[in-house]
Amino acid sequence: MLRHLFKLIWNKKKAHTLLIVEIWASFMVLFGLATLIVINVGNYREPIGFSYDNVWAIGLRNNQDTTDVAAKLQRIVQRLKAYPNVESVSRMSSNFPFSASQMSNSFDYNKRSVQADNYVTDENFAKTLDISVVDGKWFQPADSVGKYKPVVINRKMEEDLFGEENPLGKIVSKEYKVVGTIDNFKAKGEFMTNKPAIFQLVNAKDSWPNTMLIHVKPGTDAEFEAKVVKDIARMVTGWSVEVDYLTDSRKTQHNLVLVPVIIASIISIFLLINVALGLFGVLNLSIAKRRGEIGLRRAIGATGSGISGQFVGEIWVLATFAMLIGLLFAAQFPLLNVFDVKAGIYVTAIILAVLIIYGIVTLCALFPSRQAALIQPATALHEE
Repeated sequence: MLRHLFKLIWNKKKAHTLLIVEIWASFMVLFGLATLIVINVGNYREPIGFSYDNVWAIGLRNNQDTTDVAAKLQRIVQRLKAYPNVESVSRMSSNFPFSASQMSNSFDYNKRSVQADNYVTDENFAKTLDISVVDGKWFQPADSVGKYKPVVINRKMEEDLFGEENPLGKIVSKEYKVVGTIDNFKAKGEFMTNKPAIFQLVNAKDSWPNTMLIHVKPGTDAEFEAKVVKDIARMVTGWSVEVDYLTDSRKTQHNLVLVPVIIASIISIFLLINVALGLFGVLNLSIAKRRGEIGLRRAIGATGSGISGQFVGEIWVLATFAMLIGLLFAAQFPLLNVFDVKAGIYVTAIILAVLIIYGIVTLCALFPSRQAALIQPATALHEE
């Protein structure tokens, strides 16, 4: 039976070439889409590592003011702490969670080097974002006394830089001492890959860490925001003040991730519709041209399910030809470790793409093949 199907398809190879190309293109696009989805679903299932509800980021710009900037920032911190609606305040660099800003550096230990996201913040950062320290402690100003600067790292940084070693007390890049570790810290949102991260204690004399994270009480509204902005503007004339709600910034980051997935989905749907229309056309034309063959087969005892199975089988063989070509391309991604994505993700995406293609071609073939199975031998032979 299979040999017969191959022979039938080979005899009509010119008519089937375009359909095979369409199925191949659909498979490749589905493979790419499935890879994106598998990566993002896997990332989304991992904990983000901090709490963003009721947390605001207040961005400050001193503009033309260069006099005692660090001291003015410290006064703003104290003023924010004095509000009854504010539960916690933390000063940090501009790369606060869900922001567009990013800062990274290379850190070394024992001939190993890791590129990590670098955050400069204070002793209240963990409290403000409700971050749990899993080993050691979060740094305090007293830890800065001595030769080395205190840092806290996340688990990913620990695994990449220290392997199986306990990182506590270790010296990184000859100037930083690890005092604690946290679990995940996915600063760009749930869809972000958990990347290495390191947190440094801010120097109160530095003027560039000019973002204030404040954790406000539930129910705090825009009226309080306006009051804060007005008070800060009164304290530091000429400065720019901008308030971001982390919940809103999180939605923006999610949109940046989802847009490529949506675009790939639209392309996939468009290609799959073309494939479906092509399958309907090929099968209907094939049935019209082969009514005599179908009638003869029914006359000598072929069942309706046998006729239907033949046409479904032909479409499966076409889809298999197309996907074998696609698999040659798709298999290169896990073999060559393209985009530094785990091989298991690519394998899962390939399986999903294959199942979807087979499912679509089967659904497209069912109705025409059923119509072929209903052809009566006497009617078909009479027409011939």
